[in-house]
Amino acid sequence: LLLAEGDLVVERALAAGCKPYLALADGEQLRPVAHVLAEQIDVYLGGAEVRRFVTGLGMPQPIVALFHRPPRPAAATLAAAARRLVVVEGVDNPVNVGGIVRNAAALGWDGLLLDHASADPFARRALRVSMGTAFALPHARSRELVGVLATLRDDPDVDLYALTPDSAAVDIRTLAPDPGRRRAVLIGSERAGLSAAVLAAATPVRIPMAAGVDSLNAAAATAVACFALA
Repeated sequence: LLLAEGDLVVERALAAGCKPYLALADGEQLRPVAHVLAEQIDVYLGGAEVRRFVTGLGMPQPIVALFHRPPRPAAATLAAAARRLVVVEGVDNPVNVGGIVRNAAALGWDGLLLDHASADPFARRALRVSMGTAFALPHARSRELVGVLATLRDDPDVDLYALTPDSAAVDIRTLAPDPGRRRAVLIGSERAGLSAAVLAAATPVRIPMAAGVDSLNAAAATAVACFALA
């Protein structure tokens, strides 16, 4: 199951076809989506203290709902289908993953591939930060990220770009990707960056920084890269 917080995220889960399981709502500020849910499942009502106790959340939303998790495509299937793919390695903070999802979806990228060490886009905090756009952005997870990237690298129609603060990397502002070609941008953790094996699979590119600052956080870097390489 996954937990959707707030009427917008709940509405987007429903719009994506996710099957609801159970919901808890504020009876004094009943959201319209609660009536939609009540046609399918039990919707319990409670004041702020009840909802705080039940959910364990400090500031519970007016509505929270449990949904059955939708199926994910296989990593190879997603990689073969996406024209604009964001690849994430070792980003274990769900807030960052939620920001990456929202940025990718907003800028027209159509797939997200994560390694097994990265946070789940359907985690509660990731869903909140992404504002539910994780339901509209196909994503997959893989324990064999290097192998999937090797297949993409061997495809003559695909360009791979790996973000790194390395001063020897290509300045992202100088790139002019062919709009007809497929591409992927690779994002690593803020602590260690991309692993050597993943970095070797792609063209290393950097976002120029002012003196004294070496990098952006993973979500902000994704926004810049998705815009520059779209």
